[in-house]
Amino acid sequence: MIAALVAANAAFAQIIPSGGSEFNPPLPPPPPPKIEAPVIPQMDAPMTQNYAPAPQESFSDRITTCLDEAAANGLGPSARAAYSRACANQ
Repeated sequence: MIAALVAANAAFAQIIPSGGSEFNPPLPPPPPPKIEAPVIPQMDAPMTQNYAPAPQESFSDRITTCLDEAAANGLGPSARAAYSRACANQ
């Protein structure tokens, strides 16, 4: 009989997380996500130009391109080496 009363009381107990109290108010809901309309280009607005120079290829990129060109033209290994040196140093 006593075991039944203890089990009944345990069923009504609330589990309180560590660091919390039963007297703490509930946390407020998170703020809604911020929604912004996308920028729409105007038909009569002047076009903006990017006047920045194109980035320069690295020497390794130039060598790779030149070796690919030499291979595509059917050059042998020694001719590819000579072609890639001349091509990359232009």
